[in-house]
Amino acid sequence: MDEQITPQQDNLEFNNRIPLEDLKNAVDQIKAELQKVIVGQDQFVELLIVALLADGHALIEGVPGIAKTVTAKLFAKVLKTDFSRIQFTPDLMPSDVLGTSVLNMKTSDFEFKKGPIFSNIVLIDEINRAPAKTQAALFETMEERQASIDGTTYKFEAPFMVLATQNPIEQEGTYALPEAQLDRFLFKIKVDYPSLEEEIKILDTHHQRQGKQPQTLISPILDAEQLAAFKEKTQAILVEEKIIKYIAELVSKTRNHPHLYLGGSPRASIAILNTAKAFAAISGRDFVIPEDVKKAIAPVLNHRIILTPEREMEGMTTEQVIDIVVQSVEVPR
Repeated sequence: MDEQITPQQDNLEFNNRIPLEDLKNAVDQIKAELQKVIVGQDQFVELLIVALLADGHALIEGVPGIAKTVTAKLFAKVLKTDFSRIQFTPDLMPSDVLGTSVLNMKTSDFEFKKGPIFSNIVLIDEINRAPAKTQAALFETMEERQASIDGTTYKFEAPFMVLATQNPIEQEGTYALPEAQLDRFLFKIKVDYPSLEEEIKILDTHHQRQGKQPQTLISPILDAEQLAAFKEKTQAILVEEKIIKYIAELVSKTRNHPHLYLGGSPRASIAILNTAKAFAAISGRDFVIPEDVKKAIAPVLNHRIILTPEREMEGMTTEQVIDIVVQSVEVPR
């Protein structure tokens, strides 16, 4: 495409070479279905959908009681796939997650009993409560969609997505996630308190339900086959050379920024590229514009970069540094 693309063109008419109507309609249906129960978490829900299309995992951070777990469970409900939930605790062992070999008394052979990680959408509640040994058991599963146990490799069925929650306030009895594991998550989604108006609506919605469980109000929208087709379309989204250069420049700037001790890796660049494609797809566009990249950069980078101790002591946040980096790189025209 030789014509100039500006953010204002996002709402203009254009002819897609990839049919995206079904994808966009499905995304709108998922959002509408979740809005029956979830109030005021539109960005959270959109990032979960984008992570799903980009074939990534999401780390969800926020204080207790703001519907992190409920939203993740209901998100799994709109998909016609298997779902499992694992509550991480300090005494949880890797075998509790992956599974273990059990002796079959009839055959005198060991049989592998799959653990809860063998599912499609896996919700890990309070991931930072389990020790490093158990967290390390997730490395292979998240990156390679498989588990190696007792010399045998077990492949996971597609789709496979890990949604993990953590509480940023409480530190007692928790284990900080190592950078290598944080890097396995496509996004770190920070969920905040609702506004006053949203909280009033939350109370009103809860009262109107009259004790009915939220899950009973949600209907499945998307099956595994449709999702696989939508992922293929997302991967085929057009990305111009100047957009690829823009992504590379943004991530490169984080590696020698005076406010940062650790910058983004090439894996972060690839994550931004895949995320930008997904943002374009859910907007009904078959090409990426700079605005898609700008939307992607904060959730992709905020858990991958580390502030210098001086900036951390001053109270600066990773989001502020990301804004500075974005402002410092010229937007392609």
